[in-house]
Amino acid sequence: MKLTSGKVLARILLAAAIPLVFSAAGARADEIPKGWESTPNLKPIGYTDMDGRGGNVKMAIKHVGDRWYMYVSHMWQHGWTILDVTDATSPKVVKFIPGPPNGDTNQVDLHDNIMITALQNRAAYMSHDPSVPRDEGVIIWDITDPVNPKQLSRWETHGTGTHRDGYPGGKYVNLAAGMPGYNGQILVFLDISDPENPKEAGRWWMPGQKEGETPLPKNIYGFHGPAFIDGDRAYLGYSPWFVLLDIGNIAQPKLIGSLAFDPPFGGIQVHDAMPIPGKPFVFVHSEGTGGADSPTGPRACTGPMYLTAMVDIIDPTKPKLASIFPTPVPPPDVPYKDFCEKGGRFGPHNTNILQHSPDVEKQANLIYLTYFNAGLRIYDVEDPRLPKEVAWFIPPTPTKRLGPYPYDKLVNQTENVLVDTRGNIFVSDRQMGMFVLRYTGPGEPAPTAK
Repeated sequence: MKLTSGKVLARILLAAAIPLVFSAAGARADEIPKGWESTPNLKPIGYTDMDGRGGNVKMAIKHVGDRWYMYVSHMWQHGWTILDVTDATSPKVVKFIPGPPNGDTNQVDLHDNIMITALQNRAAYMSHDPSVPRDEGVIIWDITDPVNPKQLSRWETHGTGTHRDGYPGGKYVNLAAGMPGYNGQILVFLDISDPENPKEAGRWWMPGQKEGETPLPKNIYGFHGPAFIDGDRAYLGYSPWFVLLDIGNIAQPKLIGSLAFDPPFGGIQVHDAMPIPGKPFVFVHSEGTGGADSPTGPRACTGPMYLTAMVDIIDPTKPKLASIFPTPVPPPDVPYKDFCEKGGRFGPHNTNILQHSPDVEKQANLIYLTYFNAGLRIYDVEDPRLPKEVAWFIPPTPTKRLGPYPYDKLVNQTENVLVDTRGNIFVSDRQMGMFVLRYTGPGEPAPTAK
């Protein structure tokens, strides 16, 4: 597949095909960094350096009147950035909202006028000392005024906090919660019908997680989150399992079926689980680990292969593996033979999962998947048993270190992806800002918004 370099083509495309529309203040768009590579059908159209803030992780989007706002969480910063992405070729920072100083603030989700942001205290994983400062739980916000969120409440786990939480609208938030008395994160449903007074509505854990229960013969990472809610069903990445639950009674979720991926797969074995509309298949993938995320930590590809696959749920009580996605291949002009040699993390991480949002492109035949040092990969799953890679984009090598890892080499570490209903693909990176891409290849859905 022929590739294109950003050194020349980005400016040509922007000048010839995409009119630049500047904000009322006349602010200048951030220049797209040079050195990116991609297939010809996937090109950057915009970029923001996020006012120099790196570690951009999860994203959520909201269309209000004639404006589009993106809410971005951070890995290296305690807080959240609001972007105006009305003109996707020129994203603008509107505001940075500082967060609590002793907890990770790298998760965000929203629906209607409610936004949720997770707080997780990773130091609490390593210490039972009650004197260790910790900010943990989940914050509930009112975003009726989209650029001035108002904090409504904060709910605490009294444990390690929450990681990747989901809010599909309605009464319930689903939390990946580190609760006292459990090994690993569990699923907790929070009733926010009164958002100023949230209360627990139900919880579910894999038998063996609760203290005093017979341990399972597997290492349990637990619920990564968020749950994908579809009616009375909840699809979970509950590493090392894909888990399907009946949540008709939210207070007592019941297991429908599960499929374990340990062995043979490595990393956080099931990070996301997303059903494919109209087909009895679920897309599942792990999170690639390693890549020197600590000075003495493992390098990439030191463990088993990572998971990127389709699961057959024709019989939902007996899920089974249906297909494995092709492994990303480096461009031909690079000094490494595979991405394991490139440095940093290699492996899947995030997909366009916030399908509950009316402003997010609905799942059809394309899967958008970030792959850390392999950038963004796009797959066609029209035939779920024969997934095909149809496009990829790799950001340039960062020129400035914005956060501590990867420790081994300063390389791109593509984190998350969100596709809006206009067809804009937003991609965040640990060591850079945010790219906005456009895909023009096979399977491209028609935009449903302008």
